[in-house]
Amino acid sequence: MASVEFVNVKKSFGAQPIIRGVDVQIDDGEFVILVGPSGCGKSTLLRMLAGLENITAGEIRIGDKVVNRMPPKERDIAMVFQNYALYPHMTVADNMAFSLTLKGASKATIDERVRPAAEILGLTHLLERYPRQLSGGQRQRVAMGRAIVRDPQVFLFDEPLSNLDAKLRVAMRAEIKELHQRLRTTTVYVTHDQIEAMTMADKIVVMHDGRVEQIGAPLELYDRPVNLFVAGFIGSPSMNMIKGRLDPNDASRFVATDGSVLPVAREIEAAKGRDLVYGLRPEAMRLDPAGVPAKVLVIEPTGSETQIIATLAGADVTCVFRERVAVKPGETLNIGIDAAAIHIFDAETGLRL
Repeated sequence: MASVEFVNVKKSFGAQPIIRGVDVQIDDGEFVILVGPSGCGKSTLLRMLAGLENITAGEIRIGDKVVNRMPPKERDIAMVFQNYALYPHMTVADNMAFSLTLKGASKATIDERVRPAAEILGLTHLLERYPRQLSGGQRQRVAMGRAIVRDPQVFLFDEPLSNLDAKLRVAMRAEIKELHQRLRTTTVYVTHDQIEAMTMADKIVVMHDGRVEQIGAPLELYDRPVNLFVAGFIGSPSMNMIKGRLDPNDASRFVATDGSVLPVAREIEAAKGRDLVYGLRPEAMRLDPAGVPAKVLVIEPTGSETQIIATLAGADVTCVFRERVAVKPGETLNIGIDAAAIHIFDAETGLRL
């Protein structure tokens, strides 16, 4: 196992910058997820770590070695791809053992490494099958098994669950997390799915337009996003955003652009006189006869909770209620807001105040 460090790493394709100076420290044994929308540079960063892309500037370190010019096979990493990349003419056992076969390992050594990996992943009864005889989840486990057999310093995962159905993705998330807890190998995982990031990571790196927006533990990013991008990206349903200003005569009142008044837990000196964005998580709202009126647009019952999209303070917001709400589109609900859970952002800079 080893730590990984990106030091002011940049990547350009011609004159077009893709990675714009990334600094990330990944500790030995940590499970770190790079997350962001398509095109943010997260997969490019992973490919540079793997040695599949050259870097334009900066340094990448694995352990105490700078690996900028080191070929992939010498970096002691193992990568699990989105499309599994299994050899169709080989059995599961042969696919898992392929890297050892290339190194000329003996049959006994291969068996010693493949059997325990197969047991960890529940593949023992499938070792003689071919990839075409496996389900999508089983193929993904074979790809993971091939990585485990190599016993690398670092595991790299490039959106490994994107091709699976929703139920299988949930199951595989738990399997990958359990695998990391068992092996404690440093893991760098790329995804665009923030639910994967929140449920699996020790630390999340949120990327946007080739830059790192915020690094932190999942709940740290959820509770204290540094800017509007992180606030809107982390969380499902995403944070509601309402534009307005603080009341110049009473800084404990936020006045939305339509004149609605929303509560603020404390005075924020830096927010006075500025155009602001009022950030409100869907679960920070409740039914309250004395609350702010909201016109119901859409009702989405899920069984365990009810999601309601409504117009509140001039903006369309999503509310999440644990109870079952008897309401129809077009009707009005009064919504109470937990002032201690709201976020205030500067509308111009996007930064949290």
